[in-house]
Amino acid sequence: MPLLSAADPLPYHSLPAREESPFVMISDHAGRAVPSSLGDMGVPPQAWERHIAYDIGIKEVGRHLQNALGCLLIEQVYSRLVIDCNRTAGHPTSIPPVSDGTAIAGNQNLSQQERYAREEEILHAYHDEIERHLAQRDKGEFLFVSLHSFTPAMEGGEPRPWEIGLLHDHDPHSARLMRALLEAEGGLCVGDNQPYVLNSHNEYSVPYHAGRRQLPALEIEIRQDLISDDAGQRAWAERLARLLPLLWAQRKERA
Repeated sequence: MPLLSAADPLPYHSLPAREESPFVMISDHAGRAVPSSLGDMGVPPQAWERHIAYDIGIKEVGRHLQNALGCLLIEQVYSRLVIDCNRTAGHPTSIPPVSDGTAIAGNQNLSQQERYAREEEILHAYHDEIERHLAQRDKGEFLFVSLHSFTPAMEGGEPRPWEIGLLHDHDPHSARLMRALLEAEGGLCVGDNQPYVLNSHNEYSVPYHAGRRQLPALEIEIRQDLISDDAGQRAWAERLARLLPLLWAQRKERA
């Protein structure tokens, strides 16, 4: 039986570019929908409001940013508790049985067929949509931007001081340029591969789409307490909408 029914949304939502743009943006954890066939997955209602279900605030930041830049934005619609679309198929955290102390009953003792349905109908369908758009673009003429948010503290309660993190692997140059632009704003604590390290072992989207093509790429992580309301979401989108074109101009000058 298929996982998704005709009543379920597509696993991606694409906001098309309004004009020619040097940016392509994705948002792997924007949504928190659940296929109707999975019910509530045995997860308490309050848990769906937590970071374990989605990247808090990043959907709104992405929408404001896309509106300002006029570029393509592709969002993942389903919750990361169903399947994490920033992990390779079969990764230990791809379909988590437990997430930050919360047991996910709907992910316990899954058959290979059940895992395969989530991979095919959500994970691969989302990345196929990204691939379809990238195939229409010329190599090297745009920046691949992945949008995420992170919790203010780690599981053990240790606070994370960074307001924004810039993650990179094959393209540290874009991260260095963006870090300098952000720090020139004054007062910002910017993480360099913090709070996470970007590589092909623990992430999927940037290595798969941009790394293997050697495209300019940047993964942006914003601390969730800073974008938990509309004012913060708009402020960070306005900042990024101002700085990303400056980053791209500097890359072109130094090419």
